[in-house]
Amino acid sequence: MSQYLLFVHYVDGAPATPADEMKASMEATGRFNDELQAEGAWVFAGGLHEPSTSTVVDATGAETITTDGPFAEAKEHIGGFWIVEAPDLDAALALAARGSAACRAPVEVRPFHDGPDDAEGLEA
Repeated sequence: MSQYLLFVHYVDGAPATPADEMKASMEATGRFNDELQAEGAWVFAGGLHEPSTSTVVDATGAETITTDGPFAEAKEHIGGFWIVEAPDLDAALALAARGSAACRAPVEVRPFHDGPDDAEGLEA
Protein backbone atom coordinates (compact mmCIF):
# COMPACT_ATOMS: atom_id res chain seq x y z
CA MET A 1 0.00 0.00 0.00
CA SER A 2 1.17 3.50 -0.76
CA GLN A 3 0.73 6.54 1.43
CA TYR A 4 -0.92 9.73 0.19
CA LEU A 5 -1.21 13.23 1.58
CA LEU A 6 -4.73 14.62 1.26
CA PHE A 7 -4.70 18.28 2.13
CA VAL A 8 -7.54 20.70 2.56
CA HIS A 9 -7.38 24.06 0.80
CA TYR A 10 -7.83 27.13 3.00
CA VAL A 11 -8.48 30.38 1.12
CA ASP A 12 -7.44 33.71 2.66
CA GLY A 13 -10.19 36.28 2.55
CA ALA A 14 -12.99 33.78 1.99
CA PRO A 15 -16.20 34.71 3.77
CA ALA A 16 -16.35 33.39 7.32
CA THR A 17 -18.24 30.14 7.68
CA PRO A 18 -21.30 30.51 9.93
CA ALA A 19 -20.91 28.72 13.26
CA ASP A 20 -23.65 26.16 12.57
CA GLU A 21 -22.09 25.21 9.22
CA MET A 22 -18.64 24.98 10.81
CA LYS A 23 -20.01 22.69 13.53
CA ALA A 24 -21.69 20.45 10.93
CA SER A 25 -18.46 20.31 8.91
CA MET A 26 -16.39 19.40 11.97
CA GLU A 27 -18.87 16.66 12.90
CA ALA A 28 -18.85 15.25 9.35
CA THR A 29 -15.05 15.36 9.30
CA GLY A 30 -14.97 13.49 12.62
CA ARG A 31 -17.22 10.79 11.16
CA PHE A 32 -14.96 10.59 8.08
CA ASN A 33 -11.92 10.20 10.37
CA ASP A 34 -13.69 7.37 12.21
CA GLU A 35 -14.47 5.68 8.87
CA LEU A 36 -10.83 5.95 7.73
CA GLN A 37 -9.71 4.31 10.97
CA ALA A 38 -12.30 1.52 10.70
CA GLU A 39 -11.28 0.86 7.06
CA GLY A 40 -7.58 0.70 7.92
CA ALA A 41 -6.68 3.66 5.68
CA TRP A 42 -5.89 6.09 8.54
CA VAL A 43 -2.26 6.98 9.22
CA PHE A 44 -2.52 10.49 10.69
CA ALA A 45 -4.58 13.67 10.33
CA GLY A 46 -4.78 17.17 11.71
CA GLY A 47 -6.35 20.56 11.28
CA LEU A 48 -4.16 23.66 11.20
CA HIS A 49 -4.54 27.16 12.59
CA GLU A 50 -4.69 30.05 10.12
CA PRO A 51 -1.57 30.75 8.01
CA SER A 52 -0.93 33.98 9.94
CA THR A 53 0.08 31.85 12.95
CA SER A 54 2.96 30.22 11.08
CA THR A 55 6.68 30.81 11.46
CA VAL A 56 9.19 30.02 8.72
CA VAL A 57 12.60 28.68 9.80
CA ASP A 58 15.44 28.90 7.26
CA ALA A 59 18.72 27.27 8.28
CA THR A 60 20.10 26.95 4.76
CA GLY A 61 22.66 29.74 5.25
CA ALA A 62 25.31 30.59 7.80
CA GLU A 63 22.69 31.48 10.41
CA THR A 64 19.13 30.44 11.16
CA ILE A 65 16.53 33.03 10.21
CA THR A 66 12.94 32.93 11.44
CA THR A 67 10.14 35.03 9.99
CA ASP A 68 6.49 35.34 10.93
CA GLY A 69 3.77 34.29 8.55
CA PRO A 70 3.54 31.73 5.78
CA PHE A 71 6.45 31.06 3.43
CA ALA A 72 4.36 31.35 0.29
CA GLU A 73 2.69 34.62 -0.59
CA ALA A 74 -0.54 33.08 -1.76
CA LYS A 75 -4.25 33.17 -1.11
CA GLU A 76 -4.54 29.39 -0.78
CA HIS A 77 -2.86 27.47 2.03
CA ILE A 78 -3.10 24.08 3.68
CA GLY A 79 -5.94 24.18 6.19
CA GLY A 80 -5.67 20.59 7.35
CA PHE A 81 -4.58 17.20 6.11
CA TRP A 82 -4.85 13.44 6.23
CA ILE A 83 -2.12 10.92 5.60
CA VAL A 84 -3.78 7.76 4.34
CA GLU A 85 -2.80 4.37 3.00
CA ALA A 86 -4.44 3.31 -0.24
CA PRO A 87 -3.72 0.58 -2.77
CA ASP A 88 -3.49 3.07 -5.65
CA LEU A 89 -4.21 6.63 -6.75
CA ASP A 90 -7.82 5.87 -7.68
CA ALA A 91 -8.53 4.65 -4.14
CA ALA A 92 -6.80 7.74 -2.69
CA LEU A 93 -8.91 9.98 -4.94
CA ALA A 94 -12.07 8.25 -3.70
CA LEU A 95 -10.99 8.90 -0.10
CA ALA A 96 -10.27 12.54 -0.99
CA ALA A 97 -13.76 12.91 -2.47
CA ARG A 98 -15.27 11.69 0.79
CA GLY A 99 -12.98 13.99 2.79
CA SER A 100 -13.86 16.97 0.61
CA ALA A 101 -17.57 16.32 1.10
CA ALA A 102 -17.06 16.03 4.86
CA CYS A 103 -14.95 19.16 5.38
CA ARG A 104 -16.71 21.12 2.61
CA ALA A 105 -13.49 22.26 0.94
CA PRO A 106 -11.31 21.15 -1.97
CA VAL A 107 -8.79 18.41 -1.13
CA GLU A 108 -5.55 17.91 -3.05
CA VAL A 109 -4.00 14.43 -3.27
CA ARG A 110 -0.24 13.82 -3.48
CA PRO A 111 1.64 10.54 -3.17
CA PHE A 112 4.62 10.14 -0.87
CA HIS A 113 7.89 8.92 -2.32
CA ASP A 114 8.36 5.23 -1.64
CA GLY A 115 12.08 5.50 -0.90
CA PRO A 116 15.45 6.39 -2.42
CA ASP A 117 14.75 4.44 -5.62
CA ASP A 118 11.53 6.41 -6.22
CA ALA A 119 12.95 9.42 -8.07
CA GLU A 120 9.82 10.16 -10.10
CA GLY A 121 9.01 13.84 -9.82
CA LEU A 122 12.39 14.81 -8.36
CA GLU A 123 14.46 17.28 -10.29
CA ALA A 124 18.21 16.79 -10.63
